[in-house]
Amino acid sequence: MTFTPLHRGHTAAALASACTLLALAGCSNGGNGNGPATTSAPPAASSTGPAAARIVIENFAFSPANLRVRPGTKITVVNRDSATHTVTATGNKKFDTGSIAGDATAAFTAPSAPGSYSYICTIHPNMKGTLTVS
Repeated sequence: MTFTPLHRGHTAAALASACTLLALAGCSNGGNGNGPATTSAPPAASSTGPAAARIVIENFAFSPANLRVRPGTKITVVNRDSATHTVTATGNKKFDTGSIAGDATAAFTAPSAPGSYSYICTIHPNMKGTLTVS
């Protein structure tokens, strides 16, 4: 079969359409066919291995408010507010970041003993969270 310029144009257009459809399918995030694929927000509580974990302070709130980690996990705290904050365990004071200036980062190590550790910002005690070590 010999392709004339007209056939080459149709073949190129069909090939371009097929590539576009494949590229769009590759961008899908795994929808189940029952409607458009969507992304979901991260869960309120998160779990991580001993390598690393993170708490973000933004709009005078800890995110996640409930964090589950393994004993000895290094936890990085990122303060995205302009105000200074702390991450301080209540009661037994197993951890305390000290003051974290606005737009700064600090870190602490999760306690080695399993348990649930409530914490607050000592500057703004209405900010509350829970660190679960298991």
